Amino acid sequence: MLVGGRGEGQLDELHVSSASMPGRRASALLSADRPLHQQVRARLAEGLSAGAWKPGEALPSEAQLARSFGVAIGTIRKAVDGLVAQQALVRRQGKGTFVAAHDPRRLLFHFFHIVGRGGAKTYPEVRTIDFRRERAGAHSAAALAIAPLDKVIRIRNVLSLEGRSAIVDDITLPAELFPGLSEKIFLARENTIYHLYQSRYGINVLRTDERLRAVLATDEDARRLGVVALAPLLEIRRVALTFRDRPVELRLSRVDTSRLDYHNTLGKGEPT
Repeated sequence: MLVGGRGEGQLDELHVSSASMPGRRASALLSADRPLHQQVRARLAEGLSAGAWKPGEALPSEAQLARSFGVAIGTIRKAVDGLVAQQALVRRQGKGTFVAAHDPRRLLFHFFHIVGRGGAKTYPEVRTIDFRRERAGAHSAAALAIAPLDKVIRIRNVLSLEGRSAIVDDITLPAELFPGLSEKIFLARENTIYHLYQSRYGINVLRTDERLRAVLATDEDARRLGVVALAPLLEIRRVALTFRDRPVELRLSRVDTSRLDYHNTLGKGEPT
């Protein structure tokens, strides 16, 4: 049996076949169009997206996966390596391979790049000041790869660091991907926003695409951040992406950099 009580036949059906084809070997459904490890990686990614393994849960061993897919262990290892590189999976020496779980530590290390002048990174205090549903404008629709006027959820947060308001975040979500998400559910989350996406909706944010530019504070931003109107701010436009680079969130952050810096070290190894 596999983790979570799934047999190998069920694993095959989940990742590479439909309900109408139970019991078929995974290898029978793999084609010669592209390398085997890429096809296996895609099937594993589909399983992760479908919630086959929960955040923090261990995957079956490479030997079990190899038998299920009917491929060599080296092929499985390459497929898993690709998902580890995407940060969808994490390897723990001597323990196995696990589904990466979003938590405050992962948020700080991978996705939050605002630090104090001394370089220290701390988890921000988040206060939600607006939550509503409306139709997507052209800009939001293009960023989220949805049609103009599709339904979206808009959330405005104010983030504080060291007891002072530092960031105004405007988040836009495609409503179709987050059915039933309400202000009550959003406010009641016990972990990070990305953890909510992952645990409730099976949406695993793997990476983000960011653009930075200087802007001037609007009257509302000035009031929220405690700066004068037209004060210089750093605007971060972030699109969060899941498997197959599907956009799942657009976030515009205005940051008071009079006492804070943007610091992003690429290629840095995660601390042990």
